[in-house]
Amino acid sequence: MDAAFTAEQAEMRRTLREILGKRCGPDEVKAAVRTAAGYDRELWQQLAERLGLPGLAIAEEYGGVGCAPADLALACEETGRALLPSPLLATAVLCAPLITALGTDAQRSALLPPLAAGGLTAALAVPGPALATALALTGEDGAGQWSGGGRAGGVQARADAAGGWRLYGEAAQVLDGHSAPLLLVAAHAGGFARSRTLLFLVREDAPGLVRSRQAVLDETRPQARIQLRDVPAELLGDEEGDVPGALAATGRTAAAVLAAEAAGAAGQALARTVEYVRQREQFGRAIGSFQAVKHRLADLYVQVQAARSAACYAAWDPDQGGLALAQALEALRLTAGEAIQLHGGIGFTWEHDAHLYFKRAAADELLFGPVHRLRAHAADRAGLFAAPAPAVAPAAPTAVTSTTAAAAPHVPPAQEKVAV
Repeated sequence: MDAAFTAEQAEMRRTLREILGKRCGPDEVKAAVRTAAGYDRELWQQLAERLGLPGLAIAEEYGGVGCAPADLALACEETGRALLPSPLLATAVLCAPLITALGTDAQRSALLPPLAAGGLTAALAVPGPALATALALTGEDGAGQWSGGGRAGGVQARADAAGGWRLYGEAAQVLDGHSAPLLLVAAHAGGFARSRTLLFLVREDAPGLVRSRQAVLDETRPQARIQLRDVPAELLGDEEGDVPGALAATGRTAAAVLAAEAAGAAGQALARTVEYVRQREQFGRAIGSFQAVKHRLADLYVQVQAARSAACYAAWDPDQGGLALAQALEALRLTAGEAIQLHGGIGFTWEHDAHLYFKRAAADELLFGPVHRLRAHAADRAGLFAAPAPAVAPAAPTAVTSTTAAAAPHVPPAQEKVAV
């Protein structure tokens, strides 16, 4: 594998870092998350027009750039460094691939061009705290029981007399669900007779749709609660589409992108900590010159570089996205925690931006992890802990001589135990 950047990738990275350096500082991030949308709309349009960021992984025939997932991961490494609040994850990483995989020709032609241009954003609504399960990051559920399973809870879909669909239920923890004009809602249909999970398109002005922004740990990833009260919806694709398979494929790419994003955030948190310990003096010398501080920073450097290497490999082979995401989330959590400690008293204050990285690490583990479940699922897929095949016992002799039979003692049959 060649991890070197191409000239186009290096230019995209340089331009993106330059734009975010000017428009996405700590103060700008805190101001953007307090807006109604939860992000800077003007900056989002600038990124869409200059770099085509929302359409990086969308085919050129639909107005996108037509790049590989590796290019999207590279861009998200830079957005992770700045903790950019934007609909990039929900729109380009989660929804666009599902529309491409499952949508009809008419749906792709109608939805993908505005998504690629940045004029339309979308959000994936999955019932309950089951996003990681739906994306097959922490477990396999081909039957789609996370969508409701025909029982109370989740989101249920039923066909109406006019040939359309109606949705009712609730979905919490929907990324950018309060502001996205288009919702992709995973719902259970068919009851127990034809139990299956389908994806539906719901517009923001649909009657019966109630959206409310939630108070979350990480404000740079705004979430909403979606309530559907007999809401008209359009089926994405047809009823024979492999929704669990499409979600799992999307989850593999999303894991690689999230790993790159987390690695970028961890690298930036470490860089800011190194800069601080070089300037902060104690006992007449910079605290970065103390051996104990050097050892802690060296350990963090190893963690960050391992996470970045894993993220680069996962961008090349998305099947390894789960392991890379586990490595990157662990590195981000450790680096953000040490950053708070090494910044001393100021690191605990609300005004300092160290807590933003720590919140990103904790929130991502809640949404897409935790780390130990990501690794356990990757181990299960690889068959690391599969039980070995039982050894074949030698065949017993089929005949005995009369002398042997006579010499053998008589053994009474075992008594059966009967539960009373």
